Amino acid sequence: MRFKKFNHGTIERNVTLLFVLSLLVVTVGGIVEIAPLFYVQNTIEKVDGVRPYTPLELAGRDIYIREGCYACHSQMIRPFRDEIERYGHYSLAAESMYDHPFQWGSKRTGPDLARVGGRYSDEWHVQHLKDPRSVVPESIMPAYAFLAEKELNTRNIAASLKANRAAGVPYTDEDIEKAAVDIRIQADPNADTEDLLRRYPKAQVRAFDGDPTKLTEMDALVAYLQMLGTLVDFSTYVQAEENERGAR
Repeated sequence: MRFKKFNHGTIERNVTLLFVLSLLVVTVGGIVEIAPLFYVQNTIEKVDGVRPYTPLELAGRDIYIREGCYACHSQMIRPFRDEIERYGHYSLAAESMYDHPFQWGSKRTGPDLARVGGRYSDEWHVQHLKDPRSVVPESIMPAYAFLAEKELNTRNIAASLKANRAAGVPYTDEDIEKAAVDIRIQADPNADTEDLLRRYPKAQVRAFDGDPTKLTEMDALVAYLQMLGTLVDFSTYVQAEENERGAR
């Protein structure tokens, strides 16, 4: 006992020795934590249904970022009961695997949007963006009515897909080649979308802003919002979790 106290006191009184031993402990701990990651190809478990954004959804996401929507809305549901009951199943890492940068957010002035897709109609979203207080009286969100009038710039969409591919998103040469066509087809309810849906399963096709005669930034943003949380079938996860709880 005296031996332990003596050594402990010696270490605490000797700054150099304390620093060296602390560095040694941190180094060993860091190696144990970090070294295995060099042998792991991917730390994100793949989930059925998750796919890269369509060109229109990607353009909508860019508008979402440009207008600073991430500053007031998160896209990450934490695994807490109150959040799950309000927003839906907690977020999976795979849902953000093609986000560069991710849109998890750091505060919620408005509600979380991770599961907003399909929760409201296109008309609701358009009206909400044009005049937020017309559908949510207590809203402090600014109006984005100009999005319905501003034509969507599609000239650089292929370059956008290329940039995302460089960051790891698995866009094919075909996806990039057809990007300029795909971005218009998705907002045209009368277009042939068989090829688009083959490459982007569950892509929603319609005039999102309600006007099929023109392609606007409103089309893109609503298309992006309407796909959030719709790609993964969470019923299988819920059933598995219930079975696990029942087995305990």
